[in-house]
Amino acid sequence: MKRVFIAIITILGTLTAMAQTPSAMLDKCVAAINSHGGVTANYSVTTAQGTSKGSIAMQGTKFRVISPEAKCWYDGKTQWSWSPVTSEVNITSPTPDDLQLTNPIAAAQHFKANFNMKKAKAKTANTYVIKLTPKKKKDAVKTLWLYFDEKTSLLRTARFEMSDNSVYTVKITDYKHKSLPAGTFTFDKTQVPAGTQVVDLR
Repeated sequence: MKRVFIAIITILGTLTAMAQTPSAMLDKCVAAINSHGGVTANYSVTTAQGTSKGSIAMQGTKFRVISPEAKCWYDGKTQWSWSPVTSEVNITSPTPDDLQLTNPIAAAQHFKANFNMKKAKAKTANTYVIKLTPKKKKDAVKTLWLYFDEKTSLLRTARFEMSDNSVYTVKITDYKHKSLPAGTFTFDKTQVPAGTQVVDLR
């Protein structure tokens, strides 16, 4: 589950492909998201086991992820998380380290601090590629590739090559910039099965 979240959070940003360095591109991710009030998109995560699809929304430090495998809401202070494994909603007050797994802004800072980044050669026209490798050899991620459309400056694909040789490919479509109501980022009981237990772990 954490791997899927890591995949999701890495591809949420609209990064400017003309940035001088990969680090600058990550900084512009935050600015690009916040400059339009908020952003929504659809995503797919493909592994050897199959493909999972869902939707994402983000505004400032707030975010929401909705898929059959996981649902998560964060309003800037409180996080609600559901999975079919536990069949319950857990309420937490995540720490900065926790948010590195789920919050795109925190994830950007995590990559800047813990990964070596460089521009890679693109195999197709109008594509900007960044290769990331972890500074620590024992990191779960062996290599991360980010692919951008240079015409729109949007991230379209992220490919995670893991230390156990598994591969996760994430594709993002249907980006839309809009101002999102506060309720977007708080728990919505209609998104989980009726009668689901809510456990407050704060």
